[in-house]
Amino acid sequence: MITLTTENFTERVLGSEEPVLVDFWAEWCPPCRMVAPVLAEIETELGLAVGKVNTDEHPELMARYGVMSLPTLVLFENGEPVKQVVGARPKRMLVAELGLA
Repeated sequence: MITLTTENFTERVLGSEEPVLVDFWAEWCPPCRMVAPVLAEIETELGLAVGKVNTDEHPELMARYGVMSLPTLVLFENGEPVKQVVGARPKRMLVAELGLA
């Protein structure tokens, strides 16, 4: 997984030619910890780049994309957010909601 920061977000997500799934999370968020292994499986099984934004460390990215609840997962394609899921989900549901199946 890619650790995303304010400094590398443009290059790693907006400038990526491949889709990137961005996980907006925080250490204190139990559902964020629940979804982390699911995202690792998705990254491995689907070959999808997954990046994580610690919202406590980079609140400006949270604000830029209107993230109000954690975890929020945003799928970026060609530098644009195309799908968003709020809250933890089982892998099957997450893959379906993001249109990755």
